[in-house]
Amino acid sequence: MKKTLLIVGCGDIAQRVAPLLQKYYRIIGLCRNVENLGQLQSHGIIPILGDLDNPKSLEKLAGIAQRVLHLAPPPNHGLRDRRTKHLLSALSKRTKKHGSILPHRLLYISTSGVYGNCDGALIDETYPVHPENDRALRRLDAEKNIRDWGRRNRVAVSILRVPGIYAADRLPLKRLREGHPALSATDDSYTNHIHADDLARIICAALQFAKPNRIYHTSDDSHLKMGDYFDLVADYFDYPHPPRITREEAKQCISPIMFSFMKESRRLKNTRMKKELHVQLLYPTVHQGIEAAKAAKQ
Repeated sequence: MKKTLLIVGCGDIAQRVAPLLQKYYRIIGLCRNVENLGQLQSHGIIPILGDLDNPKSLEKLAGIAQRVLHLAPPPNHGLRDRRTKHLLSALSKRTKKHGSILPHRLLYISTSGVYGNCDGALIDETYPVHPENDRALRRLDAEKNIRDWGRRNRVAVSILRVPGIYAADRLPLKRLREGHPALSATDDSYTNHIHADDLARIICAALQFAKPNRIYHTSDDSHLKMGDYFDLVADYFDYPHPPRITREEAKQCISPIMFSFMKESRRLKNTRMKKELHVQLLYPTVHQGIEAAKAAKQ
């Protein structure tokens, strides 16, 4: 009999993951909006209605799955991730039907933003976290709560720290068309990337091989600065390179959210991911991924 996998956060990545796992799992997906039920079903996901912002709606999650994939983002405000708190509480409840059956494994998809600015250093998963904005603080709060919950309940919890996700339909083409600037070479920051299809495959591998209470970087092998990434996409799709400006100029004309990404510079090591999860990337570099994205659009 197939084990049951509960996916929380059924967006693009979940819909890429589900077809890869249908052979091995009965897949249930938490769905907040009724209008999305058909879309989830078309990807082989059995929808179950519930809202992470409404704890009462999550009561049916207790005991229904041996594996949990948590892809849902935190709320858009505050310093805590109450959505993750609600999910963990629901998974821990006793029921007449299932008793106190907890999942055997929970995989949380976090962000490399929890490290903050590392001044371009090449870092592994042991590097100290230093979140520099509320968005990253909420992610770190979720990580801490999940790891504490896993230890208390003897659930194998693992965390993937994910950098910028790209794919054929997730490229900065609109930004290039509109001529938004990038930082000058001297002020620019290193950024990290992973193709959405590779992330889906890494998630599948982590559900099988990830070690308990373990963190993994899910980055490809590229070491690009952000402006160079924009230039690369522009070259493949025949757009002009974005104009380059100084960091001081960027403060005046770039949105605070985008500027927060631009001022954080780090390079992620992916050795642990490759060694422990046995991952071979489809797109080891952004060059290869963007080349495939261009071919997909032709």
